[in-house]
Amino acid sequence: MNTGSDGAADAVADGEDTASDSGAKPLGSRAPGFIQERRALHLSWQVGVFIVGLAVVVAGIIMLPLPGPGWLVIFGGMAIWATEFVWAQLVLRWTKRKVTEATQRALDPRVRRRNIILTTVGLVIIAVLVGVYVWKFGLEMPWNIKQ
Repeated sequence: MNTGSDGAADAVADGEDTASDSGAKPLGSRAPGFIQERRALHLSWQVGVFIVGLAVVVAGIIMLPLPGPGWLVIFGGMAIWATEFVWAQLVLRWTKRKVTEATQRALDPRVRRRNIILTTVGLVIIAVLVGVYVWKFGLEMPWNIKQ
């Protein structure tokens, strides 16, 4: 079972970038040294980090359909896991890379122009629909209309 304790060796074995290649933090456990030195203490540390991260991720999943910052909380739980587990560090690196790529695409002038045009067309359609509704029914709520 890969717990992420030996860092760069796991990354090289998996064919991933090491910290020196990509400029990011090295993969592996970020537990204090005295905890990493004792196997039983390190294992209990990992279990604790996993449980706390799981609780945060579950809270984020619950917030998805409810009011609240669901995705932000889920990514926070992943960040908690990434302090100890290599798989979570790799998922966060991939997510950051994809978000950066999406941001760069969104800042492209052609994409921005298209988004502005689509937003304007959508707002005009909504304004026309609201205007037709107000012209036909006045300022009555839909559940109070009697025909």
